Amino acid sequence: MTYLSSTISDDLSTLSQLPGWVTATRAESLEDVAFLSGAALCHLDVVLGCGPVPQALLRDRLGLRAAEACVALSGRPERAGDLRDAVHLMRRGGLPGPAGEVYQSWRRAAGRAVTVKALGRALPAVVPAQIAAWIDAGQGALVARAATVLETVLIEAPRQEVPALILADAALAQALGWDHLVPLLAAGLKRADLRKRGEELRLACHRALISSAVEAVRLSADLSRRAAHLTAVAPKLRAKGADDAVEMFLSRDAVAPSALPLPDRAARRLCDRLVDLGAVRELTGRDTFRLYGV
Repeated sequence: MTYLSSTISDDLSTLSQLPGWVTATRAESLEDVAFLSGAALCHLDVVLGCGPVPQALLRDRLGLRAAEACVALSGRPERAGDLRDAVHLMRRGGLPGPAGEVYQSWRRAAGRAVTVKALGRALPAVVPAQIAAWIDAGQGALVARAATVLETVLIEAPRQEVPALILADAALAQALGWDHLVPLLAAGLKRADLRKRGEELRLACHRALISSAVEAVRLSADLSRRAAHLTAVAPKLRAKGADDAVEMFLSRDAVAPSALPLPDRAARRLCDRLVDLGAVRELTGRDTFRLYGV
């Protein structure tokens, strides 16, 4: 296991940095920015193809980042910790509130393969036929296709930024041949960018994807190392249901002890044990209503 962890670390250290000319070059023209975003997406595509990368966990954490960006775009004060609380501490049958609903939409969109049915589950206020029509509006390759979907939705449904950004990422995923949506655009776009059209919007999307791809690559390497450590210490866990609990940590941004397949006291003990082993972190800084994540 030590050799495996070392191999994973070596492989990811090679891939965790984009070439300096991608991140250091300040391009102004659409042609130059498009070239750089293509290089960034190509590098991310290679990273996502690495076996050690915990794909579901990465998408879930990027979904939190996208949700936080969307909530900020709407002018609401909630940030990542508030969104985690709204969703992961929600009582059975309860409602997560407007900001929590945004987070749930991103989690659902990124949690299943990209299909109209799955996107309809993430966006219950949008009928499937409309989702299919908007996705089909995307023309051109890669970023141009995503930008066209984004523009089309915002023209036909102003102020529907969350569906627009989710469907734009879905169109990008389809163009790249990815099975799942990877939340990228929302975190890199500003409020003013969403009012742009045509070439200006495509330019903004290219720039957003450069910065988001850099973050996704960095996060992939970080989560892969953390996931490898959690997998390595898992045999030390003796609690019944510990294997299923580990799988939950390897696929979710945050986990409440009450969500684990163990009795309450055993779940809290397991979380404390994993923290002691350096395999998970307590995310809230609170003494009660705690959340844990890789």
